[in-house]
Amino acid sequence: MFKVGEQVKWNSEAGHVQGTIKHIYTKPFTINGYTKHASKENPVYGIKSNISDHIAYHFASALKHL
Repeated sequence: MFKVGEQVKWNSEAGHVQGTIKHIYTKPFTINGYTKHASKENPVYGIKSNISDHIAYHFASALKHL
């Protein structure tokens, strides 16, 4: 599990990206026309890139602590 404020990294089409966890979603939600199937057992993390204002949404399995 990760916490809000933690620094993490993940793979994207552009390579490795680093960012800060801003939100933890524990219920399904829709963003940009896509439904993210978050749950308490498998939350989705909203992470703000350290390089841009982009927010990425990933499950814990895609993230690594820095």
